[in-house]
Amino acid sequence: MKQQNIKLLLALFMSLTNIVAFAYDAEVNGIYYNFSGTEATVTYYSTYRENSLVYSGNVVIPETVTYNGTTYSVTSIGESAFSGCSDLTNITIPNFVSSIGSQAFYDCSSLTSVTIPNSVTSISNGTFYGCIELTSVTIPNNVMSIGYAAFSYCLSLTSVNIPNSVTSIGNKAFEGCSGLTSVTIGDSVTSIGDYAFCLCSGLTSVNIPNSVTKIGQSAFGKCSGLTSLTIGNSVTSIGDYAFKDCSNLTNIELHCPSIDSSFKENTSIKSITIGDEVKKIGFSAFFRCSGLTSVTIGNSVNSIENNAFTYCRSLTSIIIPNSVTIIGESAFDGCSNLIYVSIGNSVTSIGKYAFGCDNLMSVISGIKKPFNCGRGAFATNTYRLGTLYIPAGTKDLYLSFDGWREFLNIVEMDSEDAPSDVASERAGQATIKVVDDGVVITHAEPQSRCMVYTSNGEQVVSTVIEGDSQKICLQKEQVYILTINGRTLKFAL
Repeated sequence: MKQQNIKLLLALFMSLTNIVAFAYDAEVNGIYYNFSGTEATVTYYSTYRENSLVYSGNVVIPETVTYNGTTYSVTSIGESAFSGCSDLTNITIPNFVSSIGSQAFYDCSSLTSVTIPNSVTSISNGTFYGCIELTSVTIPNNVMSIGYAAFSYCLSLTSVNIPNSVTSIGNKAFEGCSGLTSVTIGDSVTSIGDYAFCLCSGLTSVNIPNSVTKIGQSAFGKCSGLTSLTIGNSVTSIGDYAFKDCSNLTNIELHCPSIDSSFKENTSIKSITIGDEVKKIGFSAFFRCSGLTSVTIGNSVNSIENNAFTYCRSLTSIIIPNSVTIIGESAFDGCSNLIYVSIGNSVTSIGKYAFGCDNLMSVISGIKKPFNCGRGAFATNTYRLGTLYIPAGTKDLYLSFDGWREFLNIVEMDSEDAPSDVASERAGQATIKVVDDGVVITHAEPQSRCMVYTSNGEQVVSTVIEGDSQKICLQKEQVYILTINGRTLKFAL
């Protein structure tokens, strides 16, 4: 059934590209040529159907060919020269060949291997389209571009090394290469075209280098085996659905200046690391990434835009660094398991419903000059049951602004006021005992998640309590905030 589908796609591709018959000047030792000056081009025999009967088995193209007393250098393989040769298994291309025409090996369904000579500078449109038995290909260091659908539906291709000479990977270049498990993208590639690696379900990881500035629409769409992804620091454009339906993509590391909505509604993502090169987390960037449990935001992000993390229901904590100035509307709205938020000291705007999270119980603000927040910036439960921790001496200021004054529990973070003599306290279903060099947690529910932060929001520990008792060692002379089972304890050693 799969091969029948490929055949249908091949037929469609043929109709769209308008393949026609070509005349030839001569046939020498079973190979057809056109001549120009002192150069020869391997050419097409006749019609598409007849050509499939011409070349079969192992074909060796010579470096030179002599006809009527004249010797010609074989310098090119013409458009569709071997197209439809279903019995062709191997091809040897001489080093003098510098040009391989579009669809040259189109639908060579038995071709298993090919070596492209170093003299070739581009791989044309559809060159190896539908070579379903092709298992390996060597792309030489002089190739600068890989054309439209150049290797589409090469089902048996397992690995590709794109050399540093290549600057562009065309639309659909490797689309449907379902057996592809490894791809290395060279450091000179600047653009990855639309659907370039779409349906490459065998790919497990992709590293997009710093040279790339553009990732096209659905470039890696439906790569169901993809589990990890790294995007370099020069990407300025990521097309719609670039990573849509990558159902096993769990870990993402981002270094591009701006993150748009390319990852929205990807429910498999669990961990995101946003590098220091990133300036903006854009509109709906991770909207409905419901499996997301961990986010690290780099120290250069200055804007978290509207709906950036809306309905990320598995997210439990977030630390917003001091570089951030704007938190947009509904940025974290609907993050129903978010219990801890630390807001950096540079934030000047928080939009309406930004933290509409019913279970958010601990909000640590480093803001020394508060401002009016948008309507319902925090959930009603947070205002009633949660605690707002603020810099020492700023409580009166906070009480004069909308979005802050609604908190019923406001605590100024002053180490002198920290309860350093607390022996033990209940937090949910766990007992916390403060000792000289840390805390001891006992009688916690199985698999309880424990998080410890400094008073300025820096995460110290995030761990899972697996046994009846666990000790966490901490430094002295520091105020800590511990959250476990949805409850919070502030203490000092």
